Amino acid sequence: MPNYRYFVIYKPFGILSQFSGEEGTLKDVADFPPEVYPVGRLDKDSEGLLLITDDKSLNHYLLDPKFGHLRSYLAQVEGIPTEEAISQLQSGTEINVDGKVYRTKKAFAKILSEAPDLPERNPPIRYRKSVPDTWIQLTLTEGKNRQVRKMTAAVGYPTLRLVRWSMEKLTISGFAVGEVREFEKEEIYRLLNIQLKTFEKDQNKSNGKTFSQPSVKRKQ
Repeated sequence: MPNYRYFVIYKPFGILSQFSGEEGTLKDVADFPPEVYPVGRLDKDSEGLLLITDDKSLNHYLLDPKFGHLRSYLAQVEGIPTEEAISQLQSGTEINVDGKVYRTKKAFAKILSEAPDLPERNPPIRYRKSVPDTWIQLTLTEGKNRQVRKMTAAVGYPTLRLVRWSMEKLTISGFAVGEVREFEKEEIYRLLNIQLKTFEKDQNKSNGKTFSQPSVKRKQ
């Protein structure tokens, strides 16, 4: 069996979810093995959990819409959402996806009674003294391009700051911005609520490589 590696990073604001490019990419945050790549993406202006691995079967599972998995976001929005707005987020909102109107799937949404315990963003958001802001939690089973931002804007509350907090039971609780942690295969699959045996056949056919490098080092 290939010895796959699994890293979770708290992606900082302003960093692209890729390794290619001259600056402002993941290679500027930490030294990763050359064979790994991000699973999905977070926009440059979003922060939080990003899984990086060379496990192609896991990558396929997490990106295939038919295997919808929970992913939770913490969004700081402009204004104070009404109960109607929260209900719309949960029941589905119409957003633009690739030039077409798309109705989002049912989701979980709630207003947080206090700001979540998150590291400060650099740079901080621009506050407007005359307009209050609110933190909400939004849990989806799909991941369209800039979906959370489009959803909150559609119900009248633009997103000011967005942090992906978790995928299933895998979270960035206790992470510093830019921190990277390596996980064992069994632990990653358990936290993602995936039955490892389901993937054994595909992984036996994989041509993945074995790594002997130490765990990833964060750039100073």
